[in-house]
Amino acid sequence: MFDPVIAPSGTLLGLLQRGRGDGTLHALTAPRPEALAALNHCVLRDPRHDWQVENRSLYYARLYLDLNGELDAVEAHLFDAEDVLDTDESRTGLALAVLGHLASYGRRDALELLRRYAAHGSNWAWALDELALRDDDAGLRALAAPVLARFPADAEGEAELAAAVRDAFEPRPWRLWAEDPRESVATRVRAAHEAGSFDRWQRQMRPPGPRPGWSVSAVFEWAQQGLDRGAARHVPAARCLTAVAGPEDRSEIVRAAQDGTDGARCTALRYLADGNDPDALDLIEGAVATGSTVVVEAAVDAFERMRSLAAVDRARGWAHRPDELGAAAGRVLACRGGTRDRDLVLAALREAVRGEGPDAPTLWTLVDGTGRLGIACAAPVLRHIYRETASSHLRGRAARALAATDPSFATGFAVECLWDCEESTREVAARHAETGDARVVERLRRLAADPAEEAEVQTAVRSRIGPEETAV
Repeated sequence: MFDPVIAPSGTLLGLLQRGRGDGTLHALTAPRPEALAALNHCVLRDPRHDWQVENRSLYYARLYLDLNGELDAVEAHLFDAEDVLDTDESRTGLALAVLGHLASYGRRDALELLRRYAAHGSNWAWALDELALRDDDAGLRALAAPVLARFPADAEGEAELAAAVRDAFEPRPWRLWAEDPRESVATRVRAAHEAGSFDRWQRQMRPPGPRPGWSVSAVFEWAQQGLDRGAARHVPAARCLTAVAGPEDRSEIVRAAQDGTDGARCTALRYLADGNDPDALDLIEGAVATGSTVVVEAAVDAFERMRSLAAVDRARGWAHRPDELGAAAGRVLACRGGTRDRDLVLAALREAVRGEGPDAPTLWTLVDGTGRLGIACAAPVLRHIYRETASSHLRGRAARALAATDPSFATGFAVECLWDCEESTREVAARHAETGDARVVERLRRLAADPAEEAEVQTAVRSRIGPEETAV
């Protein structure tokens, strides 16, 4: 999947793509055709950089409801000829998830679309999972024939069916079909379930890698073999070293950290850092200076995992370095530094935004640290990140940091956060938004009464308004 093109944050499309609460608020006051066009654009061209963790489906479904939006564009997208050519689930996953939420809200047209797509679409398994949570038994039983017809009645087809049953996210349809009165359906599904369970058992029994009894050098060799095939194994290899290495092996491990193969070096650095070895910090510094890209990355990651006071003190000295280790030092101080480190963390935050922009991965940790340390003068930078980032998760972290650093948060961003796409951000807003704003009180009531809302959000809402108000 290619990275999506995100419109400027000041446009309606840009707000909706980011999942910001202001997107919904602007859409509800914009001309309806313009709002629906922007909404359809988002649903049909998934704007998330990480579609597997960022939330948008409930956010977009609620906006379809508020706009009384038609689903013609979604239908055309799902049943386009491209569905046969591009079977990647990211092409249709967001649209199917939105339909699932709409079905939960009682939209019959959404339910019928999901049924049709489960019967005929390429990403049928996702549609079936959505229906498993929303459809009745009769609706699901009617899908048994078209779904099973996808799998030829030969050895290869039965193996594919077994894999589909084994990997199903929601097992309800398959359980229904296993009890289907049509013997041909029930027998086939039960056989697939048994085959899938046996395959899972076999995979669990296969040894995944080295076990106690191996030598230190054998573990290093195994790590390098993985690296040669493009698979970084140094993390499990370091865990294996914990089992097989004794005090007499330390000198060999230190030598590997200094000048071993890349696989051995990465493994040794991780092992020594996790054990707070007295030479670990010097070895990490040396690896950053002389190692390959993969070694540098492993060294930096090993350093960031260290919890010792010595590591925090070394981070203070490394924070000014203009390299990966300097950036990692800023993150270590953000996580484990004290009030004396506020200036260093703020400098790292500003440098990351200036050098890498509002979507830099390093910002996640720095933003959290800014809130943890209560760096009030960081509020302008946090507001910039909040407005501009395309990541709804990072925006949520910025919101939490602003709640701890910005006195204007309760009457500013907290209000729009009540409409945000991420439930954790809505929860922060529910705890902080100023209830003197009539929009806030009305929104809190709606969230409290919405069966699709997360329990944590509703708990936060009820901490602000009484039961008699939520019932209004």
